[in-house]
Amino acid sequence: MAASWLSLHRRGLLTAPRLGVVWLAGWYAVAVLGATMLPLQLAWGEAAGEPELYRFLLVPVATMRPDDFVLNIVMTLPLAALLHTVFGIRDKGRVVRLGFVLSAAIESTQAVLLLSLHGNRWADVNDLIANTLGAWLGYLAFQRLLRLAAVRRLVGRSSLDPGPRPTADYRMSP
Repeated sequence: MAASWLSLHRRGLLTAPRLGVVWLAGWYAVAVLGATMLPLQLAWGEAAGEPELYRFLLVPVATMRPDDFVLNIVMTLPLAALLHTVFGIRDKGRVVRLGFVLSAAIESTQAVLLLSLHGNRWADVNDLIANTLGAWLGYLAFQRLLRLAAVRRLVGRSSLDPGPRPTADYRMSP
């Protein structure tokens, strides 16, 4: 948190809304990491036994755990707003692709840990689908929120990107 304050200060971008957005983005990253990797129990050597291959769920929908699917959608809903304000990413395609890449990285890490260190997490294709869907739905919701003048003003004050700010005529693309 101190490093983000110092970085914004040195770049001449330090304001309370910008600092708040950077801190929220950091806490979001910590929350995603915690939700997807913890608790993490690892084992190795002969005593660890064989990897629990049933923890690989590769058949979409048929092997879906509905509660996990919904939670994975919710987990990536804020992604579009954070990408917009912190990195200036405003394109729907990029947001959805980044949601997919983030999810693929998480699931790949879980798979590698499962195979190599007998991790206790699941590698699930449904999580990949849900996270990508959450990124898309988050983008749509954020675009709707940008129709509100107060939200546009807050986003404009909070954005770290020097690019175009949302204006009063900012509209959701078809």
